[in-house]
Amino acid sequence: MPRSASEQSRITVVDRLVAGGVGRSEATIQSDIRMLLLDPELGLEEVQLETQVGEGKRIDIEAGATVIEVKRSLVSPKARETAMGQLAGYVVARAAEFGGRYVGVLTDGVRWYAYHEAGGELEEATSHTASAGPAGAAALMSWLEGVLATKQGVRPVPSEIAARLGSTSSSHQLDYATLTAIYADSSHLPTVQLKRELWAKLLRSALGTQFIDDDALFLEHTLLVNSAEIIAHLVVGLPAAELAPATLLSGDQFETAGLHGVVDRDFFDWVLEVPGGEAFIAAMARRLARFDWSAVEHDVLKVLYESVIPAATRKALGEYYTPDWLAYEVVQETVTDPASQRVLDPSCGSGSFLFYAVRRYLAACEAAQIPLADAMHRVSSHVVGIDLHPVAVALARVTYLLAIGRDRLNSSERGELSVPVYLGDSLGWDQRDDLLSSGHMVIPTETGDQLLTTELRFPEHLLSDAARFDELVHALVQESGRAAAASGRHKARRLSEGTVRRLALDESDMAVLSENFVRLRQLHEDDRNHIWSYYIRNVARPTWLTREENRVDVLIGNPPWLSYRNMSAAMQDTFKEMAKDRGFWSDERTATHQDLAGLFIARAVERYLRSGGRFGFVVPNPVIDRDYWSGFRTGKFEAGTYVAFSPSWDLRRLRPHLFPRGSAVVYGQRGEAAKPMPADIEVWAGRAPAPHALAGDPLATITRKPGRAIVGSAGTVASPYAARFSQGANLVPRLLFRVQEDSRSALGAPAGRRAVRSQRTVSEKPPWKNLPDLTGSIESEFVWPTILGEHVLPFRITPPAEFVVPLRSDGTLLTGSQADRWPGLASWMRQAAEVWQDNQGGKLTLSKQIDHMKKLTQQVPVASTRVVYAASGMHLAAAVLRDSRAIVEHGAYWAAVSSPDEASYLVAILNAPSLTELVRPYMSYGKDERHIDKNVWKLPIPKYDPDNVDHVRVVELSETLTREVHELEFSTTNFVVQRRAVRTHLAQSSAGIELDDLVAEIVHE
Repeated sequence: MPRSASEQSRITVVDRLVAGGVGRSEATIQSDIRMLLLDPELGLEEVQLETQVGEGKRIDIEAGATVIEVKRSLVSPKARETAMGQLAGYVVARAAEFGGRYVGVLTDGVRWYAYHEAGGELEEATSHTASAGPAGAAALMSWLEGVLATKQGVRPVPSEIAARLGSTSSSHQLDYATLTAIYADSSHLPTVQLKRELWAKLLRSALGTQFIDDDALFLEHTLLVNSAEIIAHLVVGLPAAELAPATLLSGDQFETAGLHGVVDRDFFDWVLEVPGGEAFIAAMARRLARFDWSAVEHDVLKVLYESVIPAATRKALGEYYTPDWLAYEVVQETVTDPASQRVLDPSCGSGSFLFYAVRRYLAACEAAQIPLADAMHRVSSHVVGIDLHPVAVALARVTYLLAIGRDRLNSSERGELSVPVYLGDSLGWDQRDDLLSSGHMVIPTETGDQLLTTELRFPEHLLSDAARFDELVHALVQESGRAAAASGRHKARRLSEGTVRRLALDESDMAVLSENFVRLRQLHEDDRNHIWSYYIRNVARPTWLTREENRVDVLIGNPPWLSYRNMSAAMQDTFKEMAKDRGFWSDERTATHQDLAGLFIARAVERYLRSGGRFGFVVPNPVIDRDYWSGFRTGKFEAGTYVAFSPSWDLRRLRPHLFPRGSAVVYGQRGEAAKPMPADIEVWAGRAPAPHALAGDPLATITRKPGRAIVGSAGTVASPYAARFSQGANLVPRLLFRVQEDSRSALGAPAGRRAVRSQRTVSEKPPWKNLPDLTGSIESEFVWPTILGEHVLPFRITPPAEFVVPLRSDGTLLTGSQADRWPGLASWMRQAAEVWQDNQGGKLTLSKQIDHMKKLTQQVPVASTRVVYAASGMHLAAAVLRDSRAIVEHGAYWAAVSSPDEASYLVAILNAPSLTELVRPYMSYGKDERHIDKNVWKLPIPKYDPDNVDHVRVVELSETLTREVHELEFSTTNFVVQRRAVRTHLAQSSAGIELDDLVAEIVHE
């Protein structure tokens, strides 16, 4: 496709800037940069050269709230330092003259540096080095647009959100650097400290030990929530860039417009209470106003979150957001009567499920010709979200607005709306639902005064209408605040008559509401008023929903995936107690493999789902087929709560994977009797759509077929070979054992010895990866060829590694002073023992570590013929090992065989693709089924019988395939690629095809 004139001009200018040259002057560079800045891609209407600032000083280039200083060359650090001094003066002067936040850019056309101002000095926020060609021009323009924030009408599709607001964008880097500087100057302030502590406390209770309490995450969350609250204004068409920062983070505009619960004063408005914060929020608003938020088809706030928070951090926090297409499918499956059913996502995250549930509800209302005002008023009670994560709640509230859409929000027929997304603990760790008492919701305020009640009390019936209740709370807090601020003795003691009439409050409720009014007025006077509106509405709705008559018809969502091992000690104790109460904790050895998802679903059903109500939840795949989930699968939860499960969706076969762990979707209905989760499942396989795919038929690349769930770890040993195979020795950490020739030793080694040093690999982990090599001159008999799992290909062994092992060929393991007869070995083992003692966390000595359960010494004397297979992998790989000196490391299993034919028979059986498919349900897994171990022997693999014609044919095919595989040439030493090449060959080989069919018959028999 030919380039446009502006594209070609842009490339030409960038090429000229990058080329530089001795004859290039600052004026020439300025001219080219100005031409670049006026490119239509950036959307700048005016770029000024040599603008006056101060007495006799001129800014080289000025564009909007950015000043640019141009130099002929910034290669020299001294030249850059001098130029920074000049630029700082310009930035400070402009900020003082016009107010707001100014950005400084320093460039020589090749090197570009963007700075924010802190205390009169510049601090670098982001930089870019330009390169020639179309790609180089595009990269520079993207960097400049992020810094300048000039282009308007950007479509908020996932790719644009990630590119222009994500963590790698210059826009985010500039904002983050500025916020970091503001926080550094203000983190000592009590208000900042308090809000940061509340944030940490809440996330620690939500995420357990996976929560990393550091300033960086707090600042990222602050950026995200502030961004979401600004986007909320833009979604409904409010001019966020023109509104006061305090207005943007308070939600006042929404309250005035009759949109309640959109933006609350929360942990993250600390920015407004510190120097520089308001200018920062104003600048953020300008950046976000570049996008056209009027028509959004996705949960874009999820995209924003995932593009800002690094993947490693999200994994550590257990935060796995659901792809849009899967959320859509789950909503379609569970919400069968959208105009009538009330839907709750009790762990709503950024709001993906809410988005499609709201869309489905409003579409049903339109089809039923329900007036918009009625539909908008009722949506608050029909689609509700709860989450314990404050960032998720802020994002989900905006997602809720996006689902409604600007046209409906701006319609004159809209009426009032309360966004029903609440900060709350759906699981209820303390198992208490006692805020509802004697027809009232009771909220303790705990100020300790004796003259006034310490509780806020609301008649329960007022909670039935979410929008009206939110209006009532807002009015109570606002009017009591004005009463507290009034002077004189006759301060108001109740709501105004206008509010009473507007909300149609019954006179019978006014006595208790007036008590609340006085109580809140007292809280204002005690300067403890800032959080009550936020707190009451977030406590009220989740509590109200627990009442039997208020429960919902549908539960949907993706509950938290928090492994037992990652819970805090207190959480583990509570989890164990609650799991035992429900029969989920049946076996102490395996129950700890559970995570929070099952208990969360049980609690959500118990607390929120009416009898006859349905649910659909995305869960870790072990829920459907691992024995340690058998208690959950019975359908018997807390006393009196029963679930009839329906067939699940098994999503493990989708590629690429949806989450870092295998996933499924479980469905069921609350009823009078339990129905265990059926073994019948629907298996999804094929290529997963892109996370945000919805257009056309996103599931066109997926097959959905009936299947059966097999409870893997409960399988019994079915093959006689199980007892014959053993795992290799624990020769780890490899730093202490795996070696290579030490070419750095100029003197070599004495006869009978070898000069060696540790062989390092990229797979090493701390603390071992950070330690220096071991070196030594080792007696040759103690340098053993060693087979690792990675050396095993189907039908072929690759060259082994070499390990220093204090083992004699007769099976004697040398420990302590026993090695002194061999000074080279003794010296090496002393070094290794010291390193082990200083860095290992267990109690085993090094010698006990390497011969744990006799896994080393039982290998010697070495059998002449063995079968080995890799312990882990998505596909089985086995081969015959005929090295009579090699030992096997714990990444592989081995067994001696009675004859060469038995060896050929076994490796053929193990390498057949059909066997991998048969054993896959028995394998433990994370993202994939990867842990083969001895699970393969849960299949009925029969003992080799030389009189069985099928067994003999397997041996013949095995020998043929062994010859074929040994003739293959590989272009890489990567064992994953090599195994894939062998599997491809087996799939195309006539012998491989015949073998696979034959093995399937033998094992099925």
